[in-house]
Amino acid sequence: MSNAAILALPGRREQAASLYRARGLPTRRVEEWKYSDLKVALGQAGLNEAAAHWAVGPLPQGVELFDLSRPDAPEWVLEHLGVQVPNALSAASLGLANAGVAVRVRDRAELPLALEFSGAGQVRALIVLETGASLTLLERAGEAASSRNVGVEIILGANAALDHVRIAPATDAVTVEQVALSLARDARYSAHYASFGARLSRLEITIALDGENAEADLSGVSVLDGESHADVTTRIHHNVGRTHSRQLFKKVAGGKSRAVYQGKVVVAKHADGVDSRQTAKALLLGNRAEADLKPELEILADDVKCAHGAAVGDLDAESLFYLRARGIPEQEARVLLIHAFLEEALAGIARNEARDQVRAAVDAALDAVTA
Repeated sequence: MSNAAILALPGRREQAASLYRARGLPTRRVEEWKYSDLKVALGQAGLNEAAAHWAVGPLPQGVELFDLSRPDAPEWVLEHLGVQVPNALSAASLGLANAGVAVRVRDRAELPLALEFSGAGQVRALIVLETGASLTLLERAGEAASSRNVGVEIILGANAALDHVRIAPATDAVTVEQVALSLARDARYSAHYASFGARLSRLEITIALDGENAEADLSGVSVLDGESHADVTTRIHHNVGRTHSRQLFKKVAGGKSRAVYQGKVVVAKHADGVDSRQTAKALLLGNRAEADLKPELEILADDVKCAHGAAVGDLDAESLFYLRARGIPEQEARVLLIHAFLEEALAGIARNEARDQVRAAVDAALDAVTA
């Protein structure tokens, strides 16, 4: 690596801080933020600029870790950290607090890696999977007293595979997280995001499919009650041909909660052979609950297979009648139908222990929302 590249990291941090200062917090006048009023949720306190916390479980064999608060960053950190900064909030997590963790995977990790973000403030994470490496990442969002802003960069080398399961328990804080990924040829990113609401929560995923046969498979569930809010916003860029993406998100909203899904798929010019599907569905369990689902396609190539769809409604009356006619009490029948609605999005979680964790969180949330 050249001396210029090694010296570039402090400059990237300064540039990121300047970018955030210049742009400030997004408002509802920005189309992508029309359903999530971050300024109102933060109030006069604004975005907490302190350093938030991170913690990891035991490192699987073949996994290397570096604390980003240290000054002696290795070359792989210098090469990748701060390269993917898709928006002002991502810039804030890079430039405002020198806190975070970097992980490099050089082989196929047999055991999962647990990663938790907690506390209020700014924190950054870098995850690099080298050629042929694989990892299961179990991410959990911990408590925050006020607001937390997380920026995650993920680089998948050729033929690398990352299974990512993120659980965000219910909280009264404001939590935002941006995940930016770059996938080389034959790389695979399989992710499940489970969210149970916050005063305002937003997970923003930006994926660049840069190599042929790269694949992104995203699914997620949200179970919300009270006045909680959960926003998942995705952008998938098919930059080359013969790349694949799939999105399936299921939302359940009760009380006065608000569930948001925005998904945009962009197929670049001449990126023939792309196959992309996105589906978002929501169940509203109360008259004051709200779901905003907005899938989008921007296609600049000719030979592609792309589809998208969204649906919002209540439980199917005929299915509910069918169960009640067979002696199942109405409340139990409703819970069974909600579980069936969510199951399609849960079934794709590969590891049994991760799937069991998500299902347990879903069960606990449904107990509250259907009580």
